[in-house]
Amino acid sequence: MSVIETTWKHEYITTNGVKLHYVTQGEGPLMLMLHGFPEFWYSWRHQISEFAQDFKVVAIDLRGYNDSDKPTEQSAYVMDEFIKDVAGVIKALGYQKCVLAGHDWGGAIAWAFAYTHPEIVERLIILNLPHPAKFAQGLRTLPQLQRSYYIFLFQLPWVPEIFLQSSDYQAIETIFKGTAVNKSAFTKADIDAYKDAAAKRGALTAMLNYYRNIFQQRMLNPNWGVLEVPTLMIWGENDTALGKELTYNTAAYVRDFQIKYIPNCGHWVQQEQPELVNQYMREFLRNEAQPSIDKV
Repeated sequence: MSVIETTWKHEYITTNGVKLHYVTQGEGPLMLMLHGFPEFWYSWRHQISEFAQDFKVVAIDLRGYNDSDKPTEQSAYVMDEFIKDVAGVIKALGYQKCVLAGHDWGGAIAWAFAYTHPEIVERLIILNLPHPAKFAQGLRTLPQLQRSYYIFLFQLPWVPEIFLQSSDYQAIETIFKGTAVNKSAFTKADIDAYKDAAAKRGALTAMLNYYRNIFQQRMLNPNWGVLEVPTLMIWGENDTALGKELTYNTAAYVRDFQIKYIPNCGHWVQQEQPELVNQYMREFLRNEAQPSIDKV
């Protein structure tokens, strides 16, 4: 059996002019999971079955990734479109609210979505992606600029695509295993799954277009209000791309905020330390009253 052939259901939703692929398991209130770069729904493989015990878990392939549509225009990869995609998924699934979880780029989208549609997000779970205001502040410092060098590299045309696909997509393996603390978290089958997803026609350029529009994204606006959605941030402390200091004073931007640091863990937190991540997520969801999420 292939690493991605499981008992989970694979489905498609057309929203905001694109067809998005997703994996789902369970019934109940909706938990929507958004992955990062250079991943796809598979980065949530350790969470899907765990939370399907109590939720209808839906892990989508963001536009441009894996089996979702890949618009060719660079302008298709902007935050306003990502927000519309997520809103359309929730509505098409027949829900009015969800628990929203996001990692990396999925975390950036989750932050922006929660600010735009706080009435839709029952609770927010962010993994290794700072609040947009903190990220904007960080990019004004030399240490974070040095960590974010790849953002500037990705602005180049064609060169990043050639680099990422060379030597059988060796760079994809390096991105994961080269920056993980727990390198055993990624088997050869896992890496092959990520390589296969990146190798799909149009995927590399689509994935890079997220970065090529980053300086036009409102996520870099330093002026944000106070978010009213209860929020949990989980942070692998040894993230090579995002400094731990980007998490400090996040509570100034979120009314009800909790943070859990995981030592000896890199950027790929829910894959490197899945049991601990699942525990922290469960505690966060249990500490409040059960979500009052009803289907339409």
